[in-house]
Formats: sequence, structure tokens, C-alpha cells
Amino acid sequence: MADGYNPLPLNIKDELTHARLKPGFSEAYDALEDEFQALRTFLSARKEAGLTQEEIAKRMGTTKSAVSRLESSLGDHKHSPSIATLRKYAKAVGCKLEIKLVPQ
Repeated sequence: MADGYNPLPLNIKDELTHARLKPGFSEAYDALEDEFQALRTFLSARKEAGLTQEEIAKRMGTTKSAVSRLESSLGDHKHSPSIATLRKYAKAVGCKLEIKLVPQ
């Protein structure tokens, strides 16, 4: 490229396989499965509804950046969205929020 910018290809599957070789990584990664599943569920619902973050924001009465933060926060422990916020998001994508406890 003329400007010298040449992005490297990223293969997430290969990177994850390599990272799992590091001591403690697999245990820590696997411990986050509930958060990853929640994020996949919300993103899937938005995709199935055919809506953008901006459209979700309008329906929720908030901003696109707030929706972006909400979606990204589902995979981290720094910020836990309230049930009321999750309920608004669910309604915006045409769903009902359901929380349940499952015996281990």
C-alpha cells in the first residue's frame, strides 16, 4: 500500500488455540463462558431483528454509544447492566428478558 499501512491477517481460532497453551488461560477463558453466551444471545437477537445499534438506541431512548457499551459490557466484569436496562434492550429487539436459575 502507498501509505505503508499493511494490516496483518487475524485468525481468531488460531490465536485462541495458541493462547490456550499458556498456563491458566483455558481455565480463565472457560470461566467467562456465561458472559460470552449472554453477549452472543443479545447480538443474535439484534441481528435477527435486523436492527443497528442506532435503531436499538432510539427504541430504548438512549444513544448508540450507550448501546455499544451495553453490548461490550456483557462480556466483561467492569460494568454490570441493570435488569431494567437488559429488559429495555430485549423489548427493543422484540424479545422478552427471561432470567432463570439452572441446577448444576
